[in-house]
Amino acid sequence: MLNILGVNISTLEKEEVLKKIEQFLKDGKQHYIVTPNPEIILEARRDEELFYILNKADLAIPDGAGLKFAALAMGRNLRRVTGADLVGDLLKNLRFTIYDLRFGVMNWKGGLSKKEDIEKVLAEFKIKDFFVKDISRDVEQDLSDLVKFKPDILFCAFGAPYQEKFIYHNLPNLPSVKVAIGVGGAFDFLTGKIKRAPKIMRWLCLEWLWRLAKQPHRVKRIYQAVIIFPLKFIKWRFIHPLLYRPNVVCLLYRKSKNGYEILLAERKNEPGHWQLLQGGTEGEDLMRAGARELREEIDTDKFKGVAAFPDLWKYKFGNNSMCRGVPTKYVHGYKGQKQGLFIAEFLGEDKDITINFWDHKNWKWVKADNLITEVHPVRREAARIFLEKFKNRITHNA
Repeated sequence: MLNILGVNISTLEKEEVLKKIEQFLKDGKQHYIVTPNPEIILEARRDEELFYILNKADLAIPDGAGLKFAALAMGRNLRRVTGADLVGDLLKNLRFTIYDLRFGVMNWKGGLSKKEDIEKVLAEFKIKDFFVKDISRDVEQDLSDLVKFKPDILFCAFGAPYQEKFIYHNLPNLPSVKVAIGVGGAFDFLTGKIKRAPKIMRWLCLEWLWRLAKQPHRVKRIYQAVIIFPLKFIKWRFIHPLLYRPNVVCLLYRKSKNGYEILLAERKNEPGHWQLLQGGTEGEDLMRAGARELREEIDTDKFKGVAAFPDLWKYKFGNNSMCRGVPTKYVHGYKGQKQGLFIAEFLGEDKDITINFWDHKNWKWVKADNLITEVHPVRREAARIFLEKFKNRITHNA
């Protein structure tokens, strides 16, 4: 396993991947596989849901030359497994090794390959039992016909992040599916709608240049993969480990008949780890960053900013520190965080709060005087500083 920009990537070679999928088909559990490339990883940096889904996958197979070069910069030799090769090998090999497999394909109706194109390819691979459906990728679908067909393997060809989110949210409702795979435009190559780059260009990792020549409209995506991704990787790998990440802690309070209460959240993957909400400043000043972070974490803007205090606490990430199921030091690459404080008054009701599912699993109000004992022990020293600033501010305004 290799971590690149916070996303765990499998280091298995293609033959090992195929054997792993065979094991998945036989173990009686449900599994899903993702095929991240540089653009998908960059999108996951912006999309918390996608980041979480990628890192929860049973396999994350590297698809993209940028990941190979990133691995080389980390002293590792990563073998690419492109989506087109993976799908072709599965269709060719699994029908011989495991009999009576049923294949399902959920295809984006706005894509180049249509239902009849994919059905023709499956027939050419001598697949007997298959089901193909063209659907709109951003509209909730009736999947009863797919459930009735009972596929063992499900290919989702919507493109990222639609296919990953579709699989994550719908797999529990498709009990027959043992392995689901997000394959992007892999079928476009198999159906001949897009001609693959010559082998020499693939070997030299210059497929992006071929795609640009054949599909000029992809220039923005290719720019992200060829220019932005390497720059982000260099910062993450070689610069951020020397620095502390600018971070804002959000102390959200409300007035009650029992005095002041402060909002705490429980970390999703760490039961009993209660803390104040927090997040990166993203280059913004503390008032703006704190307000944005609160909106993202509780899904409401029913609060007003009261005060902000910079540079109150600094700490290094511990070896056991986790963020969304990944070691925190990998998520952003920094050696630790330097924290400022944003204080805001809550103006809504409890029903207005929807806690960020991808980071937290619960929330509660605690009396201000009990804040120190309610937060996780590793948070207490910093919480004392934040609480003192809060009390001084409230006393000053009284």
